[in-house]
Amino acid sequence: MNIFKTALLMALLTGIMVAVGNWFGGGTGAMIMLIISLGMNFFSYWYSDTMVLKMYNAREISESEAPQLYNLVAKLAQKAELPMPRVCVIDSDVPNAFATGRNPDHAAVAVTTGIMRVLDYNELSGVLGHELAHVKHRDILIGTIAAAMAGVISMLGSIAQWGAIFGSDDDDDRGGILGMIVAIIIAPLAASIIQMAISRSREYDADKTGGELCGNPMYLAAALNKIETYAVQNPPLENAGEATAHMFIINPFDGTAKFLKGLFSTHPDTEDRINKLREQASDMHLLN
Repeated sequence: MNIFKTALLMALLTGIMVAVGNWFGGGTGAMIMLIISLGMNFFSYWYSDTMVLKMYNAREISESEAPQLYNLVAKLAQKAELPMPRVCVIDSDVPNAFATGRNPDHAAVAVTTGIMRVLDYNELSGVLGHELAHVKHRDILIGTIAAAMAGVISMLGSIAQWGAIFGSDDDDDRGGILGMIVAIIIAPLAASIIQMAISRSREYDADKTGGELCGNPMYLAAALNKIETYAVQNPPLENAGEATAHMFIINPFDGTAKFLKGLFSTHPDTEDRINKLREQASDMHLLN
């Protein structure tokens, strides 16, 4: 169901992008935006992992540098029937983690030094299981493409806003005031909401698979509780950006009011995630 939902949302996002292109330049504009969309997807496919790892100054480590972390990733990857990903460490006290890479053969798992201090072995296995689930489901590529497309739509909305300020002779041909409102406000907002909905749907699936890989969903539940507590009370990860927030185990800007998280967050509410993991543990007969 979540896979179908993701495909539908991606199609809607592409449709919005083409529609905004059509508003700017008719059929030619729509075709240009479709080509841009395909080009962005190609660029994201090949280079997103390198860009993100450099953004957060993640350094790849060997087994000899961090044997417990490296061997835990290897154990979970084998259980998930995945190739061994690169293992990277980010020097930061902020507990968080993410996975990146265009496919399982070119994947990397990155953790902060903070998360290795805050979590015990079992909890860390839950987090790493979650991240490897993203690799297995190819969620990183989907999230990166969705974020890039939403970013372009927002940029076009800003261009339309400046066009409205300085005036344009073509406004009537583009649907007048109503068309302008759609291009400036509604389309960027809808694109952002869709992108976040895609991210949330992938998180639930990664939680479920992560709970299976680590052997007990409550390991991941305990980890999420600890990371969430830190995220609410402390500054975000250095160099963190909204464009990559969907990649982390917990949103690095996790201060969104609970009643808004249904629409305006890259991650589901942590309490809801923990409740689902508890239900999963109960189904696996792991709760007393």
